[in-house]
Amino acid sequence: MGKGKDRNLKDLYVQMFSIHGLVRGEALELGRDADTGGQVKYVLELARALGRRPEVERVELVTRLISDKAVSKDYAQPVEPLSPEARIVRIQCGGRKYVRKELLWPHLDEMVDKTVKYLKKQGRIPDVFHGHYADGGYVARELAAFFGVPFVFTGHSMGAHKKGKLMADGLSEEEVNRRYHIDQRIRVEERIIRDAEQIVVSTRHEIERQYSLYENFAAGHFNVVPPGIDIDTFYPYYQNQFEHNVDEELARQTRVVLLAELERFWGSTHKPFILALCRPDQRKNISGLIKAYGEDKDLQAIANLAIFAGIRKDIASMEENERHVLTEMLLLMDNYDLYGKLAIPKKHDFTLEVPELYRLCADSRGVFVNPALVEPFGLTLVEAASCGVPIVATEDGGPADIIANCDNGILVDPTDSGRIAAACKAILVDRELWDKYSRNGIIGVRNHYSWESHCASTIEVYARAQAAVPKPDPATEQKPRAIGKRLAGVDRLLITDIDNTLVGDEEAMRELLELLDKHRDQVAWGVATGRSLEVTLDVLAKHRIPVPDIIIAAVGTEIYYGPDFGRDNGWQQHLRYQWKPAAIRKALAGLVFLKLQEDSDQHPFKVSYFMDDAEDNLARVHFALQERKLHYTLEFSHGSFLDILPYRAGKGKALRYLSYKWNIPLNRIMICGDSGSDAQMLRGDTCGVVVGNYSRELEPLRGQRKLFFSKQEYAAGIMDGIRHYKFLNSGSRQVTKD
Repeated sequence: MGKGKDRNLKDLYVQMFSIHGLVRGEALELGRDADTGGQVKYVLELARALGRRPEVERVELVTRLISDKAVSKDYAQPVEPLSPEARIVRIQCGGRKYVRKELLWPHLDEMVDKTVKYLKKQGRIPDVFHGHYADGGYVARELAAFFGVPFVFTGHSMGAHKKGKLMADGLSEEEVNRRYHIDQRIRVEERIIRDAEQIVVSTRHEIERQYSLYENFAAGHFNVVPPGIDIDTFYPYYQNQFEHNVDEELARQTRVVLLAELERFWGSTHKPFILALCRPDQRKNISGLIKAYGEDKDLQAIANLAIFAGIRKDIASMEENERHVLTEMLLLMDNYDLYGKLAIPKKHDFTLEVPELYRLCADSRGVFVNPALVEPFGLTLVEAASCGVPIVATEDGGPADIIANCDNGILVDPTDSGRIAAACKAILVDRELWDKYSRNGIIGVRNHYSWESHCASTIEVYARAQAAVPKPDPATEQKPRAIGKRLAGVDRLLITDIDNTLVGDEEAMRELLELLDKHRDQVAWGVATGRSLEVTLDVLAKHRIPVPDIIIAAVGTEIYYGPDFGRDNGWQQHLRYQWKPAAIRKALAGLVFLKLQEDSDQHPFKVSYFMDDAEDNLARVHFALQERKLHYTLEFSHGSFLDILPYRAGKGKALRYLSYKWNIPLNRIMICGDSGSDAQMLRGDTCGVVVGNYSRELEPLRGQRKLFFSKQEYAAGIMDGIRHYKFLNSGSRQVTKD
């Protein structure tokens, strides 16, 4: 999509998701931990750069809201502007504490639900959902499916490749899953590859070596779009600050601080130095670089070594992976007796110090090394090259593309310490080669890795993604799973039981359905039933009832959305808390008056029995469950059907969840039922309607506030309730009666 094509300028709304790590607009804490690395820097710069494009009106970078004394208050700010067109939006999920990304998987559906609520409240749906990494990809995929808009994915790294590398390093599959939940991540990535309209990769290597490991690889739509960098920040070492609008005094002070920090470690400060800059992660192979340096006395004589491995305070308090890497660094330093030659500073400021650090390295006629076992792209290599530093990099991954484009360094086998040392020496001792690689890197970055070219390509990817979304069905005017746009556009909801409520009077039912269709821009409607989805669909088809917007099935343990019946995963995740179906069956096994219903009536969140309507049987069930301190909800209906559900479940609780998620107030939800299984959802602040042919189980509810007992039966009773509450009246607020 370029200027003048398909859409007006300045109207594209992009919502990006980068959920883990610490994300803020200034003073990035890159390297603080394994989750706050290059991806954080990339998505922030992408958001700002996209905002400068003429096609883009708004960019929102959605991340996790964190309110934790262990981190800055900046991460608890709900909205942080980045530019007039771009901002960070923080949404809480998984509590308020800062946790590593592997622990966020059970909470991503909460992020989906709260983003839905945010979007409905603001009254506009993004044109593109762009997910970064598997967790952001999961959230973006769910939202894109809800709203029927394009889903674009950038993986940054992929789980299948990581699993293979970790197991090759000696970790067992069990250990890899314990630490990284890798199989769950791979399952999510399989679905992402299948469903994404477009996938952005940095290099061909990502496609060939990472995505090709997936079963759904052939379904992927890949676009190679190398990341960009800010060349006004990463300018060449020989240029003056004023040429790039940089505060000259601040740059000078930054250089002084850096030199003072390095001089604390080095005995001689007049040598060139080898620079490495990365997170303290085993895959970054910092130990390989130290071994290469420590085993080569000539290299030690030629140059100093500086390794900036993240930000650390107390190694003992860090995560296991980071603690191991940093401890190994110190042990290797001691083993090779590198005191006076190896600098390992404890912190660095990525905004101010890192660009100056690259220029210091270039001024010394040094070299930048990325010894990672595999590097999906290598953004630090591009930054260093832009400042004029020649590079030595792993041959496994994106660096091969960078050096192919720029001809500015040497690729090495990262497991061969001799080759790493030889490559560094080759550049350091050959003045002409150093000059060639330095010059080529500066020119190559400007030709291949600017934000301007990166964003132009990204906009084209968005256009391809929009073109790939299925067009509306002429009969329904709905895209598949575009229910989100519909529910975001209505301001009220009608939910009815099926048997003896919606169904029972054919003529009245047809009149009701026509009325709802006439007001479809105002009201969504659905059914609530104890049946499974499959049986419910059969019943609806039998009675020629059109597809509802919502189906609450299996006694409120499942929520589905029309027209293609996508499951609400957020509701499923909500129900898992304290749900122990095996323990429930064991607790009730000795009660002879209970008989398990057929397997087809059992569901993941429902244990169903037949039970005689004896006076004390229900009390005996409660006693058996409470004696074992189990959490549950009981639903008993029609004198014989007992359903045991999670204590968070039930038709009424499902309705309240829908009210929260889709931002529809309870007093704008009308509930219609006829039996005891409807009692829970009829209670509360909704507009309740009991049809005239109701079961005696509902008689105790008579007189309850906001519950109307109609004298009309079946669907006629529903329409009577609509009139009673003036439910379909125009205006911003409907009239409700006690």
